[in-house]
Amino acid sequence: MKHIGWIGLGNMGTPMASNLSKAGFALTVFNRSIEKTKPFENTTVTITQNLIELVRHSEIIFTMLSNDEAVAMVYDEILGMESIEGKLFIDMSTISEQLSVSIAQKLKQKKASFLDAPVAGSTQPAANGTLTIMIGGDTADLNLALPYFEKLGKFIKHVGTNGKGIATKLSVNYYLSILYLGLAETVLFAENNGINRTDLLEIINESACGSGASKVKTPLLITEDYKPAFALSLMQKDIKLAQKNGVNFPLTDAIIETYSKALESGMGNQDVISVINYLKEK
Repeated sequence: MKHIGWIGLGNMGTPMASNLSKAGFALTVFNRSIEKTKPFENTTVTITQNLIELVRHSEIIFTMLSNDEAVAMVYDEILGMESIEGKLFIDMSTISEQLSVSIAQKLKQKKASFLDAPVAGSTQPAANGTLTIMIGGDTADLNLALPYFEKLGKFIKHVGTNGKGIATKLSVNYYLSILYLGLAETVLFAENNGINRTDLLEIINESACGSGASKVKTPLLITEDYKPAFALSLMQKDIKLAQKNGVNFPLTDAIIETYSKALESGMGNQDVISVINYLKEK
């Protein structure tokens, strides 16, 4: 059995790493904030405060981090190691395609392998092991990683070479940004015309325009409890990354402006659908 390392224990990383542990894989976890390792205390998982030791003693290393800066910091440290030959690194973060490709190239120069494997789905699919995983990299590396991906996701798709997993994820999240903003505007439009929010959402979800996206946000909109399954700050980050990757359509500027202003108004740590409160106050 190969030993697995997991770096990054945020809202997504913790349940994902837990699923690998529950599947019986030998696992070591690392997070710079040690308090986030608490869910793995009194389990078979090894907790380390030394990133280099984790990499040294692992054959496959997963990273699940928040942004380009965090990913670059971790991989700069890894690339500074004397030897990482033969190891497979799998980054499941949502970062820029440029950074992802650069890391892949630098790892290959040190005779290590790399997959970019970002996911679609929020905290509940992460806990259930039902994420969608989009993979960029070599087929041989994917085949090696497949037993682990199968414990993390329900749909695994190889979309091309290094960087194409990220490009696919940014495309998906651009679409989601449109759906969530459109749903928020529609709910407010209906309420301004005297339509009950719960009634409207029930109709939407039973109609052709209903989707997984509308259904997963319905409970949050009804209770007006915006505990983050996918934080608004992360959506704003991903749209900006999509813009950096070349997205430029009639809706693009309006979407970026709206989410950015909602972020500036203090909603960044709330769920993305809390953008409805920004629109209401606007």
